[in-house]
Amino acid sequence: MTDLSVWSDGATRPPGGRRRRKKRRGKGAAAVVISLLLVLAVVGGSAALLFGLGSKVKDALSTSAAPDYPGPGKGDVLIEVLPGQTASDVGRTLKKEDVIKSTQAFFEVANANPDSSSLQPGFYAMVHKMSAGDALDTLLDPSARVQARVTLPEGLRLDETLQKLAKDSEIPLKTFKSALKDPASLGLPEYAEGNPEGFLYPATYEVPPDADAGSVLEQLFAAYAGAAEEAGVERTQRDPEEIVIIASLVEAEARLPEDFGKVARVVYNRLEQGMPLQFDSTVNYALDADKEIVTYEDLGEDSPYNTYQNVGLPPAPINSPGKAAMVAAVNPTAGDWLYFVTTDPEAGTTKFTGDYAEFLRFKGELKSNQ
Repeated sequence: MTDLSVWSDGATRPPGGRRRRKKRRGKGAAAVVISLLLVLAVVGGSAALLFGLGSKVKDALSTSAAPDYPGPGKGDVLIEVLPGQTASDVGRTLKKEDVIKSTQAFFEVANANPDSSSLQPGFYAMVHKMSAGDALDTLLDPSARVQARVTLPEGLRLDETLQKLAKDSEIPLKTFKSALKDPASLGLPEYAEGNPEGFLYPATYEVPPDADAGSVLEQLFAAYAGAAEEAGVERTQRDPEEIVIIASLVEAEARLPEDFGKVARVVYNRLEQGMPLQFDSTVNYALDADKEIVTYEDLGEDSPYNTYQNVGLPPAPINSPGKAAMVAAVNPTAGDWLYFVTTDPEAGTTKFTGDYAEFLRFKGELKSNQ
């Protein structure tokens, strides 16, 4: 009869069950150890394999086979970077002009330099047979740009505009004046009737080293056309030239941006009521002066631009207005104002009214602030 032992859980197991169980556990542990060793062997082998591959990739990346000049190069060449060009586009231009030996070498150094994404359009003085790295450094150096930059502020008269263009571009003034003998061929709109005053748009322009006076003026007229289109100059019931004339008056008379629309409204209200505009800015234009205060003698100047003596608009713009002044001339602020006075010239504070008595009070306020 087999001896059975009673366990605490009520089950009966044959004697020696513990020993057999321990033996099984030992085999299981050994199997686990063996499995772990196998896994480690596999992982170790894979790691070694991956490490080996990684080293090869690293070596491949660190050693480029792209042809490259050693530099520093020689000779002179002018390279143009166009707006919107990528590093690859620029690389092809450099390769074509023999500045670099291969586009791949340039692409690699550009790809490794985050500043290459900020390449600026313009002309750059470079040399033939440069290393790709030196070529990129040159293009990222602002001092390497050889084109001029001209900034024309709003409100300049024609003669002032031409003088600044000549000074900043180093193109002789006489060539600008000569080019303007046929402004229509440069893009002056037909409604300007041959007078470029008011249409040389104020903005910042890049002037290439090979530019002439005509090409520069074409830029200005093209910029005017774009701004006028956005402002709606040619989409009103008035002749477009009249809109530009009004915009030039706004540019000359308004001191603060928030007053542009109000000054334009004063112009329209006075024209509708048949009142002379009586703007000092037009008298200054007639005198070819820039006086803060015009005298009674000045007001007697015999000129179609004298809006104290003549009713209506002057015959042409008196300066080059910016886009904000054009917008104000197209869409003046609603109001019944007929007068305005800049009561605080230093701060530019201007007050508007439709009442003559209040206008006189504003003039008194101006005197107290002078």
